[in-house]
Amino acid sequence: MKFPIQVMDAHTFSRKLFLFLFLCNVYLYCTTTEICSNSILPGSKGDPGDVGTNGEGGRLGKTGPPGQRGLTGEYGEKGEKGQMGKMGPRGTRGDKGQQGIDGLPGLKGKPGTTCDCGRYRKVVRQMEINISKLRNAVKFLKNVVLGIRETENMFYLLVTEARRYEDSLLNCKLRGGSLAMPRTTETNTLLANYIREADLTHVFIGLQVGVTEVGYVYVDGSPLLNTTVWALQGPHSSKGACMQLSITGGWSQVDCGATQYYICEFVKNKNTSAT
Repeated sequence: MKFPIQVMDAHTFSRKLFLFLFLCNVYLYCTTTEICSNSILPGSKGDPGDVGTNGEGGRLGKTGPPGQRGLTGEYGEKGEKGQMGKMGPRGTRGDKGQQGIDGLPGLKGKPGTTCDCGRYRKVVRQMEINISKLRNAVKFLKNVVLGIRETENMFYLLVTEARRYEDSLLNCKLRGGSLAMPRTTETNTLLANYIREADLTHVFIGLQVGVTEVGYVYVDGSPLLNTTVWALQGPHSSKGACMQLSITGGWSQVDCGATQYYICEFVKNKNTSAT
């Protein structure tokens, strides 16, 4: 019985001895062998390199948010005086002014005779000459400067501002008149020559197409009774409901939305001046 126990003790002893020697070899290997590593130690700092060339410009970036509002700048120099604008409509009449101071009395005249007709005739003659000059000046002012034509009862003004028919009606009304309504052959010829002298072809006049029973109607509401005198055709055509006058004196229908020049008329007995 003792022999197997000794054999087992020897076997156990040999295993423990082998384990001891193995651990000793591992310890020696770990303490003496250097461990490999992939890390590279940094070297010394080199000399600075040359400055490279400028690269290409980058792409335009997105627009940034708007900046804060800047301070108000200084006022610039005053510009030159502009051109005079068109004359506006006539204003309302102002109040009567205060009476002025009486002037100094004149010198005493020479004593007259019982009959001094020759002297008075000279005075009257000179007054007639002055009145004639004044009339010519007024006529020149109306016909040349203002470009007005007139008959016995009317003034006529050609307005060279292209407007639609409704706007021309309103503009003539603001001036104190209305669109021209030629009712006689003489007036129609006068206005046709007025247009020709202004190098125009057609202008609006105060006549429109009314209902079927009435035909053509002036802007004051009165009907045009005899259309054959003016060589007018049927009032209802596709050309428009407004009327125009040509340089030949003929009338024709036109679209009311078209823009062209027009003639205003003013009644003389109402003391209305064309502005």
